[in-house]
Amino acid sequence: MRITRPAFSNRPLSRRTILRGVGTAMALPYLEAMMPSAHAADVAQRPKRLQVFYTPNGMTMPEYRPTGDGANFTLPATLEPLAPHREAITVITGLGHPQAAAMGDAPAGHGRSCPAFLTGAHARQTEGTDIRCGISMDQVFAAHLGDATQIPSLELSMDQASMAGSCDINYSCAYTNGISWLTPTVPLPVTANPRAVFERLFGDGEVLDEKSRLARLRKQASILDYVMEDTARLSGKLGMADRHKLAEYLDATRAIEKRVQRAEASPPSPQAKAMKQPAGIPDDFAEHMKLMIDLQILAMQADITRVGTFMVGREISNRTYPEIGVPDSHHMLSHHGKNPDKMAKLALINRYHMTFFAYMLQRMKDTKDGEGSLFDRTLVLRGSAFGDSNDHDYMDLPVIVSGGLVKGGRHIKVEHGNSMSNLLLAGLNLLDVPATSFGDSTGPLRELTDA
Repeated sequence: MRITRPAFSNRPLSRRTILRGVGTAMALPYLEAMMPSAHAADVAQRPKRLQVFYTPNGMTMPEYRPTGDGANFTLPATLEPLAPHREAITVITGLGHPQAAAMGDAPAGHGRSCPAFLTGAHARQTEGTDIRCGISMDQVFAAHLGDATQIPSLELSMDQASMAGSCDINYSCAYTNGISWLTPTVPLPVTANPRAVFERLFGDGEVLDEKSRLARLRKQASILDYVMEDTARLSGKLGMADRHKLAEYLDATRAIEKRVQRAEASPPSPQAKAMKQPAGIPDDFAEHMKLMIDLQILAMQADITRVGTFMVGREISNRTYPEIGVPDSHHMLSHHGKNPDKMAKLALINRYHMTFFAYMLQRMKDTKDGEGSLFDRTLVLRGSAFGDSNDHDYMDLPVIVSGGLVKGGRHIKVEHGNSMSNLLLAGLNLLDVPATSFGDSTGPLRELTDA
């Protein structure tokens, strides 16, 4: 099958150009051939993107909160993995979600705070199908982009969704499985299986058809084998720099594909068997994390999507971390009762998760986008639904903003009671969404955009 491209070769190559093969459709990274002229390769012409990195069960705040404010702040133990990115991050403390308050409902925290994180809305208390919350900030941006990309948004997680029913007192599991809401009544499902993500990105359509999928798995063929003809034809029309960039992109795609295949071929450990993980999910947590992050980066590099959310774990996650010396349940440790030993173990988990956030930032900086990197035009939000997890404190959230759209190297202390919705509104405005309100906002958070 031939490359989908403009009819006249002297015109710029469309950003929607794809390489096609049987059951395969590969989008391309941003190439010089897609620019009106070689001099047009400036930052302003590249698309803006949004990435959200979410960790469950709150924080050990004394180990998280920076000392000092403005540019004169010191990274505490939990944030030390971000030291190489100090000048690229803005730590914000004091933001809260008033809509996560009980307001007469049952005294449950996770079931209200998790859905409020990106919506700024109060979740209806229910264990049934009559769930209701609000549209999340990422989906407002996705709607603003319209059909600019193949996939509107990508919702990834390290955990499979919980079974239907209640996951918190009187609250449906739908409230704690994910953070993205397409409408006030439609939460978007997360994907934890790298194979499912890979096939969604490179299947000929939303997903790879079953016949093509099985044929490919039997042959253990690479998707690159199916697009060789189109690749060779396109490469002959590109300049040297574009050919090099295309080769890097194809190499990165193949490397991730091999990692997915290795995960499927490796026999699961007894622990993995007990968890009933489907094929394609690495037993090793760190490998799984990096693979999912790399898939998210690849999706942005090829402009398959510009909107992504990543949950390190669903809210109330009971995952253990023996690889860092913490065999205890994460959720149980989050209710530490001020026990120093439990607080220290929770802080270790918090710090461990931060190493993967640092990994994501570095991958974005290392991935080219035109003459710059993906980082330059991306708004990155990192946060949790709680500050102090023992108290279910939803009014002092551990939030970090990064990416080239905001000034970094700062610790911003906002006035207590300032809604997280104000930050979400400011973020939408940075992404060129002409919103004047969001959730329970009172106005965009001016501290974020002040030079």
